[in-house]
Amino acid sequence: MAEIWMRFLNGADIDELNITNAEVIAAVESVVDAHGRGRTVFEPRTHLVPDNGGAGHFNILRGHVSTLGERGVSGVKVVGDFVPNYQHGLPSELAMLTLLDPYTGVPKAIMDATLITEVRTGAMTAVGAKYLARPDSTILGHVGARGTAFANITMLDSLFPLEEIRVTSRRPESREAFAARLREVTSTVVRVVSTADEVYDNADILVEASRLETPQPLLRTAAVKPGAFVVPYGTVSAVELDLLDVMDKVVVDDWRESRSGRFGALRAHVDTGRLSEETLYAQLGEIVSGRKPGREHAGERILFWHRGLSILDVALGHLILTRAEAAGAGTMLKYR
Repeated sequence: MAEIWMRFLNGADIDELNITNAEVIAAVESVVDAHGRGRTVFEPRTHLVPDNGGAGHFNILRGHVSTLGERGVSGVKVVGDFVPNYQHGLPSELAMLTLLDPYTGVPKAIMDATLITEVRTGAMTAVGAKYLARPDSTILGHVGARGTAFANITMLDSLFPLEEIRVTSRRPESREAFAARLREVTSTVVRVVSTADEVYDNADILVEASRLETPQPLLRTAAVKPGAFVVPYGTVSAVELDLLDVMDKVVVDDWRESRSGRFGALRAHVDTGRLSEETLYAQLGEIVSGRKPGREHAGERILFWHRGLSILDVALGHLILTRAEAAGAGTMLKYR
């Protein structure tokens, strides 16, 4: 029987590959296009909620992308969502990705997917904004300072002529530290404020990435001006129930994913029928692949809800694995 070897990549291995934001955005845009063309296969995420007193839960994501390499790539990611992890000096989201050969089932790689989780979320926000936000957007309002927030802001900053970035989060120390980190990598003005209302006042791009334990309307409907682009993706709803009433277009990453699970920023809107297959304008893949137009005029209010698709993890995992193979990075492990 043939020996089977797979590549293990830890966080440091991946950091040393120096993959750029532009490469991440390009990989995500490509796989969203593949989704729009029916070249992907995946199932909605499932949740594992341990008996841990509410400390957190796991998400299990599975997907396949046929456009990657000669044979396509399949993958499974397990990511924890543990909000109190900051008390232990840990990221709130720790993840592991396994890539597999779709023709033999042979594992190709196991890697730390914590960075993948952070940057693929930011890249999806950026790709959505590329097609749905006004190109002349100058004010970004962002609630939340968790891991994905840095990628959200820096990737949007690379695509738009931003003049001001406003940030806030629940803990003053976290938002100040977050702003200091942003100022190290951008010349755009970064302003720390104490409330979500201040963040969103007259903003062109409004991103809600909070970590609420119970629903609370941080992103108010009245804050969404004509021409605004809105991205709510917190685990627990932080928007008002009538938010969709003012939207000209509502776009999701995948409608089946939007209907699944017990979490999500617009869960109440789906459960009450305010967001349905009839009221939904498009999946983003339909727009990226050219089947439907994105923003059609400057005054449109457009909302993009993305829940995080497994195919993004697979696409970025493939990018990392390809780069690692070329560089001889990581550790080869004998599987059998």
